Amino acid sequence: MSRDSALAPFAAVFAEPVGSPIRELFPYLSRPGMISLAGGYPSPSLFDAEGLAQAAQQAMAQGPGALQYGATEGLSELREALAQQARERGMQATAADILVTTGSQQAFDLLVRVLVEPGDTVLVEVPAYPATLQALRLAQARILPIPMDEQGLQTEALADLLAALPAGQRPKLLYTVPNFSNPRGTLLAQERREALVQLARQHGFWVVEDDPYGELRFDESSGIHQAMPGTVRAAGERLAEPGSNPVIYLSSLSKTVAPALRVGWMLADAPLLRRCTVAKQTADLCTSPLTQSVAAFYLASGRYPATVQRARQEYQRRMQALVQGLDAAPDSGIRCSRPAGGMFVWAELDRRIDPQKLFDAAVARGVIYVPGKAFYPADPDLHTLRMSFAAPEVPQIAQAVERLCQAAAQSR
Repeated sequence: MSRDSALAPFAAVFAEPVGSPIRELFPYLSRPGMISLAGGYPSPSLFDAEGLAQAAQQAMAQGPGALQYGATEGLSELREALAQQARERGMQATAADILVTTGSQQAFDLLVRVLVEPGDTVLVEVPAYPATLQALRLAQARILPIPMDEQGLQTEALADLLAALPAGQRPKLLYTVPNFSNPRGTLLAQERREALVQLARQHGFWVVEDDPYGELRFDESSGIHQAMPGTVRAAGERLAEPGSNPVIYLSSLSKTVAPALRVGWMLADAPLLRRCTVAKQTADLCTSPLTQSVAAFYLASGRYPATVQRARQEYQRRMQALVQGLDAAPDSGIRCSRPAGGMFVWAELDRRIDPQKLFDAAVARGVIYVPGKAFYPADPDLHTLRMSFAAPEVPQIAQAVERLCQAAAQSR
C-alpha cells in the first residue's frame, strides 16, 4: 500500500453524522451569567451526597473483589432491589427479569441492535426524545411519527396509521415516554395505555416504555403526594398471556439518585432479555460493578424514598415558578401547559415570533432553551420549544422568564 493510498472510508451512517442537538448547545453554557433551561439535568442540590458517600464506603469495604468484572446481567443484589421497585409500581418482576445497563439510553440502544434492521419501520411519539431519534437514524430505521396531545400519545391516530400501512411495512417497535414525557411533560391516559397494548398485540410490534420520570409526580391539591402513575408494562401483564407481554420497560436512577452512577435497567421477558444481554457483552461487557454496588447499598439504606420526595416537592416549586411566570406575561407570545410531573415544560410560540430571532435574542440576554425542531424526525413545528426547570433555582427561573419575555418582544 502506497503512502498516498486513502484509508478505508467511514461506515455510511457515520460519513456525515448529526450529533445530539441538545449537547451541541453546551458551548453556550460557558458564557458568564447564562441561565440554562436546556438540558434535562437534575438539580445537584437534591443529590443525597452523604448517603451516596456512605454507600460508596460500604461498596469499597467489600475488599478487592469490588473492583473486579461482574456478570453482564448485573449484580444480583441490585437486580433484586430494582425488581422490588418494579413490583411496587404494579409490575410482576424478579431479579431474573432485569438487565442492568449503563443508563437507560444504553438499554434502548441494545433493543435497536437486537430488533431493528435497516429499512424497518419504527413508530415514535412526536415530539420525541432527540437521543431516540438519533439512535434510530443511525440504525437506518424508517421513522413514522405518532402525534401527541395533552393526554399523551394519540392511540386513535396510531390505530388509523396501522390500518393504512402495507403488510410489508408492519412496525417492529413503538417508543413512548408515557409518564411526564420528554419533551411535552404529558401523562398518558389509562384507557390509552390499554389501547396501546391491544394494538401492539394485534399488529405484532414491541412497545418500548421509557420511564425515567415516573416517580417525579406532583400534587397540586394537597401536601400529600399522589401515588405514582402505573406503567404500560403492568397493563400488558393484565391484557396478555404470560410470557407474551409486548411491553419492554426501561428506567434509570439518573433523575432520582445521580446521573453519574450511570445505572439504568431493562425489564423484559426472557427471550428478548437474553439477546440484549449478548448485545451488551460486545458493548461494555458489564455496567460498572462498583457503581452498581454503590447503587445497591444506597437503595438498601432506606434513604431513597425521602430523596425522591424532596425532588418531587422542589421540582414542583420550580415548575410553578416557570409556568406561573410565563402565565403572568400573556403578551410574551409564549404559551405553555402545566405538567403533572417530570422535569420539562413544552411551549408554543405566537406565529408572529421568528423562532431563530427568539433563540438568538434569548442567548444574547443570557438564557437558553432547546428549540422544538430538535424533537421531530421530520417536518418540525418551528414555533415550539422545550424548557427544563430542574437544574436552576427558583430565583434563576424568575430571571430566566424575564429575559425570555424580553427576547420574545424583540423577536416579533
